[in-house]
Amino acid sequence: MGKRLALVLGGARSGKSDFAQALALKRAGGDVLFVATAEALDDEMRARIALHRAARDLRWRTLEAPRRVAQALATAPHAKGVLIDCLTVWTSNILLASEPTAEQELARELNDLFEWYQASNTELIIVSNEVGMGLVPEYELGRAYRDLLGTANQQIAANADEVFWLCAGIPLELKARAVRLEEL
Repeated sequence: MGKRLALVLGGARSGKSDFAQALALKRAGGDVLFVATAEALDDEMRARIALHRAARDLRWRTLEAPRRVAQALATAPHAKGVLIDCLTVWTSNILLASEPTAEQELARELNDLFEWYQASNTELIIVSNEVGMGLVPEYELGRAYRDLLGTANQQIAANADEVFWLCAGIPLELKARAVRLEEL
């Protein structure tokens, strides 16, 4: 079977990261490059990052890329699988760094990622939160973030071979790649 692009969506604490890591392990074993988009800017984030690190396979390499993920991947050593965790934080990083032009900047960064993926021979798994099903954020920046992430999720899903939705730790497959005859 050829390479696949998978999107793993869900709410907070839905089991997205655990599922994505199990999927990466199944597909690429120990040859996974984990792309971390979060930055340890406070004690809470440092603790969250430490928990995520402890849960990863010890053979996996980590690439820290809060922005410009495709450029970072282009210079990283090849891996059989790449796991980006997560689009949610990556989108926030872009919004906070370039608020007036965040939509164009995110579109550019996603386009760069799709170009990198097409040129690669790598399994790609992207984790993201679904933030459009809750309350409408009270503040303008929160609404802008919700809209920006919703658009990004749609772009990834449209390009993905597979889309999984996690709810209470249970994965539901929303989109499956059609198997071509030559892949059987």
